[in-house]
Amino acid sequence: MSDGDLQSIVDELAERLRRSVAIDDPSIRLLAASRHFGDEDALRVSSVLNRAVDASTADRIFALGIARWTAPGVVPVDGAWTRLCAPVRCNGMLLGYLWLIDEKGEFTEREKAAATEAAATAGTMLYRRLLLHERSKARQEGILRELVSPDGAVRNQAAGDLRAEQIFGDDCTSFTVLAVQCRITRTTSAPQQVAFEAAIEDGVRCVGDDVALMVANRSRAWLLLGQHQPPTRALVDSVADRITGRFRGLTDDQVQLVFGLGGTVGRLDAVVTSYQQAQLAARAALLLPSIGELARWGELGPYELLLKLPLDELLDTSPVPALVALEQEDNHHVLLDTLDDFFNHGGNIQRTADSLRIHRATLYQRLKRIEQITGCNFDNGDDRLMLHLGLKLRAITTAYRDHFGG
Repeated sequence: MSDGDLQSIVDELAERLRRSVAIDDPSIRLLAASRHFGDEDALRVSSVLNRAVDASTADRIFALGIARWTAPGVVPVDGAWTRLCAPVRCNGMLLGYLWLIDEKGEFTEREKAAATEAAATAGTMLYRRLLLHERSKARQEGILRELVSPDGAVRNQAAGDLRAEQIFGDDCTSFTVLAVQCRITRTTSAPQQVAFEAAIEDGVRCVGDDVALMVANRSRAWLLLGQHQPPTRALVDSVADRITGRFRGLTDDQVQLVFGLGGTVGRLDAVVTSYQQAQLAARAALLLPSIGELARWGELGPYELLLKLPLDELLDTSPVPALVALEQEDNHHVLLDTLDDFFNHGGNIQRTADSLRIHRATLYQRLKRIEQITGCNFDNGDDRLMLHLGLKLRAITTAYRDHFGG
């Protein structure tokens, strides 16, 4: 179904009632609007221009409970004319809202009946559109899952299927995966799953003129961005912020999302590489909050090497004996934290001392004590590498056990 079908509904009703008519989706984003009949106010003009009302106005309208309405009702709006809201439903599913405007909020029974009839017609059309969208979406998700299959032949077939769908233009030569995960791991509730998928779809919509496809499953999702050049940091930040904002607006603040951005590849059959990198980057953001909510592959340092290790091998890896000895002698982790800060500042004494807010002499004393306990020498490159990687490995395994248990 095209938007033109909805347009004919609002135009016909508007001419019959001599009133402005609009149809919004369930998030109060404009789908179709008639011409004005001298009854437009600032809110309607803004809605038509921006294709949506501002968030504060939407919140006040939703607070009236319109999402539960099954019949038309009057909606007073601060600073604007009163609206008649007719819920657009089909098979019990809320698909949008049909609106009339009146300065005094006076709507006749004939107008209410006409709005109800038009809303029912629009509901049937939107329901058909939803079914078509879900079929197309299910097909695309199936192809995307095959695009990152371990089987090379399956990946090649999926790449061919996507090209046959003509989703990407000929100038689309940059493909990048953005992975999304919930920071918590307890069983995800059904409402939260719906909110998660709705948030991902909101992120897809803000990509703009480029192509973005999505796969969502419970508390994990990933987006494939197809563009003529690698995505800018601003675009990726915008998509992540949009998803996070939408998700927080639909759920509680206890649930946090993290993101992992893979590298950009130039062919559809190579998307699996970006996908694997994005998943590992998201895992880093999930386990190591110091990285931030958005981890970018290529900026994770030694974690990129360590995260590639199979999980069983990673967790079964014996701790570095030197660090075990240090931990046994360092009940309050003062020396461990000092060593970590020392490596994070590239072994620079002054920057490390400033970061720890201690005197240089104190730092020298701590480093000497670390050498005595571990039997390592900071002048030896292999000793430094062993201690540095050992600390990173310790951080990952500790985070795994804290997060997943065991």
